Amino acid sequence: MTIRLRPVEEDDLPFLRRLMSDPDSTGEFQWYGFQNPHHLRRRWEEHGMLSDDGGILIITDGDDRAGFVSWNKQVANRVSHYWAMGLIVAPEFRGRGYGTQAQRLLARYLFDHSTVNRIEASTEITNVAEQRALEKAGFTREGVLRGAGFRAGLWRDGVLYSMIRADLES
Repeated sequence: MTIRLRPVEEDDLPFLRRLMSDPDSTGEFQWYGFQNPHHLRRRWEEHGMLSDDGGILIITDGDDRAGFVSWNKQVANRVSHYWAMGLIVAPEFRGRGYGTQAQRLLARYLFDHSTVNRIEASTEITNVAEQRALEKAGFTREGVLRGAGFRAGLWRDGVLYSMIRADLES
């Protein structure tokens, strides 16, 4: 397994749509209902899924698309920001370490190509597999976010993780 991250190409759009809008592909913790099928194409045409405020990269293993990682800018105060990141691994690649490796690669990429000092990731409190993946990738559990996310008709607790630039040096 050789995980790489690469920019989104036009022929990746159906794959992304599947992972974001198909309840059989999103996974239990990422299904938020059907989405506008043209939204991804507009984003891709506007800026290729990469901007100063965030982006999406495809997770690959050789020629296979294994999922995607994403990040977006979060304002900390008037003079600084941090990144919030997430991912979805395709069902056929789950449980094999792709999430851990992709999150580690994205964190390194974001620290290498921006001045941020902090990257956050969160997941539902019952998503134990993602919590393990984040911890293996070097993220630190910070705490529980009570009632922070709405999914499938219920408000759900989340868990917040972070990595700061100094964590890469230790």
